[in-house]
Amino acid sequence: MSTATDTYHLFGNLVRFLARSPETGGAYCLVETLSAPGAGAPPNRHPGDDEAFYVVEGTFEFMLDGKTFTAGPGDFVKVPTGAAHAFKNVGKEPARLLVINTPGLVHEGFYTQAGDAVPSRTREFPPLQAPDITALKAIAERNGMEILLPDGPQGEAA
Repeated sequence: MSTATDTYHLFGNLVRFLARSPETGGAYCLVETLSAPGAGAPPNRHPGDDEAFYVVEGTFEFMLDGKTFTAGPGDFVKVPTGAAHAFKNVGKEPARLLVINTPGLVHEGFYTQAGDAVPSRTREFPPLQAPDITALKAIAERNGMEILLPDGPQGEAA
């Protein structure tokens, strides 16, 4: 792999790139996401990347276009292009997802620019710090993603 790490920490998740878009001829990127209890991804949407989730371990609550449902091991969740969505580990233990994005450039850009690089294959969560939502929204916008939270240090109205 050409990068110094394949793993990034953001929102209480360890995101490990298993295949990046350039490695697949621009077809997709595949990541393994290990989510701490209570962690996940805030509401977001992205017209430039399709996204699908496969739950490997644990229980996740998904929000998809305003509807909430629970998914467990073996469940597959497809997000229609541009649909507002979010997920959260609702269990008491770390939970694991495989996430595929096509073509994957939106997510690869966002996670590598917004996430904290950690040693490859890290499995222990770094201390969680409140994200700067305003800064994350700017990074997301540059990469073709919209984070659907109010501006402010922790998603609170500024």
